[in-house]
Amino acid sequence: MAREKTTEIVAEMVANVMSVAVQPGDAVAAGDTVILLESMKMEIPVIAEGAGAVRAVRVGPGDVVQEGTVMLVLTDA
Repeated sequence: MAREKTTEIVAEMVANVMSVAVQPGDAVAAGDTVILLESMKMEIPVIAEGAGAVRAVRVGPGDVVQEGTVMLVLTDA
């Protein structure tokens, strides 16, 4: 049985989570916006770097994330 490859999407800075565009089970393509962050009154889209399926969402609107916080886990499509 092949082992599932996972990718963690982590916060690159301290920010507020404005919205989460996906939920577990959703398919994403490379370039899709999966989370929208806000920092210093700027909106920062978090983009999926590759195609896959959402395995886990670990943040929600209103959460404050720190640099390195795992926000989303993707698996191979």
